[in-house]
Amino acid sequence: MPHHKANSALTESRRHAVRTVGAGAPLRWLARGWADLWRCPLPGLLHGLVLAGFGAALALVAHAEFWLLAGAFSGFLLVAPVAATGLYAVSRALERGERPTLATALRVWWPRDGRLVLFGVLLACAGTGWVVTSAALVTGFAPGMVRRPEDFLLLVVAAGQGWLFEAWLALGALLAAPVFASSVIAIPLLLDRRIGVLAAVLTSWRAVLENPLPMALWAVLLVGLTLLSLLPALLGLVLVAPWLAHASWHAYRELVA
Repeated sequence: MPHHKANSALTESRRHAVRTVGAGAPLRWLARGWADLWRCPLPGLLHGLVLAGFGAALALVAHAEFWLLAGAFSGFLLVAPVAATGLYAVSRALERGERPTLATALRVWWPRDGRLVLFGVLLACAGTGWVVTSAALVTGFAPGMVRRPEDFLLLVVAAGQGWLFEAWLALGALLAAPVFASSVIAIPLLLDRRIGVLAAVLTSWRAVLENPLPMALWAVLLVGLTLLSLLPALLGLVLVAPWLAHASWHAYRELVA
């Protein structure tokens, strides 16, 4: 039965043709996402404010446990695509020539589509798994207590052993890479079309494998811009989070025929 379901999902995935794009495509997605943000700014800015508020609350709670803060932030990057689903709906409406409102984004969260709920739960499990793994690695192998950012820099990044920080990064990449490949196209695809979760994941993987260079650049841009948005006391998230969400919709539309 599992083999039959996998074959069925693969067949369903192949009904959605994947396009090959140039290496500069991510810059085009960013430009279109920026335009969408300002064509309908209210849903995006509210989304960014909520994320910035969540980040501030997390920093307040975990400021004395930096390993938890670092792991939770990394986990947040994994589940962020689901949080942006409402903004995909806004970009879709703009693409159709409609006039989206805040209600356009909020309607997506009405619990009537089990596929998006299931995918969100799976990503949340992946994020939780990384938080636990990160905490276990840092607390188990750091040569002292890691409670503040300075402790992390001293005992993990600049540790005398020279392997803890590398292992932390490698484990994060090991988890993040397949999650990125599985979700980068799957979530807007689930919103836009009637397709099963496994078939959407397979389509997302096909898009990544067909476009390794542009998708690697896209991953770097997503992480890099998110990190930069944290520097001014998380306020950059107010703009950067919705910008990347709208841009992700255009990535999907260009990659899947």
